[in-house]
Amino acid sequence: MQLKGDRMPFGGAGRGSRPWRILILVTLIAGGILLTRLVEAGRVEPLFLPTPTPTRTALSHQGEGEAHFASGDLERSIEAYKQAVRLRPADAELLAELARVQTYSSALIATAEGERDRLQEAQDSIDRAVALSEDSGFAWAVRTLVNDWLAAAEDDLRLRQKYFTAAEASANRALLLRPDSALALAYEAEVDVDQLRYAEATDKIQSALDLDSSSMDVHRVHGTVLESNGFYEDAIQAYAKAAQINPNLTFLYLRMGANYRRLSEMDKALEYFAKAATINRQLGIADPIPYWSIGRTYLQDGQFFIAARNLESALEISPDNAELLGYLGIIYFKARNYENAVGTLRCAVDGCTDAEHARLLCDTLAILNCEDEEQAFRASGVSGLELGPKSLEYYYTYGSVLTLDKASCDEAERVFLDLESSYGTDPIVSAIVLEGRGLCEDETGQ
Repeated sequence: MQLKGDRMPFGGAGRGSRPWRILILVTLIAGGILLTRLVEAGRVEPLFLPTPTPTRTALSHQGEGEAHFASGDLERSIEAYKQAVRLRPADAELLAELARVQTYSSALIATAEGERDRLQEAQDSIDRAVALSEDSGFAWAVRTLVNDWLAAAEDDLRLRQKYFTAAEASANRALLLRPDSALALAYEAEVDVDQLRYAEATDKIQSALDLDSSSMDVHRVHGTVLESNGFYEDAIQAYAKAAQINPNLTFLYLRMGANYRRLSEMDKALEYFAKAATINRQLGIADPIPYWSIGRTYLQDGQFFIAARNLESALEISPDNAELLGYLGIIYFKARNYENAVGTLRCAVDGCTDAEHARLLCDTLAILNCEDEEQAFRASGVSGLELGPKSLEYYYTYGSVLTLDKASCDEAERVFLDLESSYGTDPIVSAIVLEGRGLCEDETGQ
């Protein structure tokens, strides 16, 4: 019988475990204190922190930029170099590399305005580079390239001479710092070519080749020098050597194709233009220039239909490009498709609204499908081209096609007055204006 207040006994083992429990608790408390101090000291990371993301270095981005340049994707190369510069903003040679890629990428931009904008970006990069390191021979060499290409893209003669002067000064500085710089000699030879100093250019590019025959830049300029002297076959070989070093740079194949076209080897020209288009497709690059080059080749060969098809493909990529519209208008004019010629040339010269642009691309030319919302959005109007050396042919062709409809003679006269104000002394322009006015007088009976 159990007495009131008595407790049922636990087993004998339970009575002996109490000291061990105290020891475990003391150990846990001491361990917690130690862990807290280690965390505070930064020797141990707290639990449940997010997994750290590796931080990329400038060198990593620079390597990516080099890889993209080698692959032919110059836009991605530029972005990678910009990231590298962001992490290492005081690195002059890194900025110079960025400027070099920006300059070359301008050759793949299909509008004169876009080309100049990209070259201005290159100028900003290279001017920062030489400001950071006035003793960088590489930076001064690249500054030669940038200013020379700026000069070539500039219509204003005063600005053009300013860029040439800067290019020559940069080449002199680069060679003063590094007399054995093949790059500086090559870029200086390109400046000489652009200023019609062919003998000096030939001597300098040969010296550059003697110093470094493994440079894509040197072989590219060699091709430019030979091309400017009319040695088109030799120029192709020089560009081919540059392409062996950097096989995915499409501007090299475009130059080879252009030289084959000068030699009237149309099949070879088309082969190299098509190769540029294939590289772009493989890289996922939407570039209208190879199709424009193919269209030029077929036009020169008198094949108007396929020339127009390739320009239409170019416009599908870049529908708001006034220069492509102008060139397509010339093809239509020569093919005697005057209705399409008027529409495309009007849009190129005078510009067109969203509605006019959509009607042209979706209805008249059937290049875009405006029932597709995304494609309709791309028909967003066009700003007309200013009259200048690069747009002159579009203007006088537009004036000529307008005279074929007596109702458009007033518009034609407006275009002719613009042409006379800027190119009145040009015999070709004067003859076209005279002929056009004669047609309008015959139509009106005056």
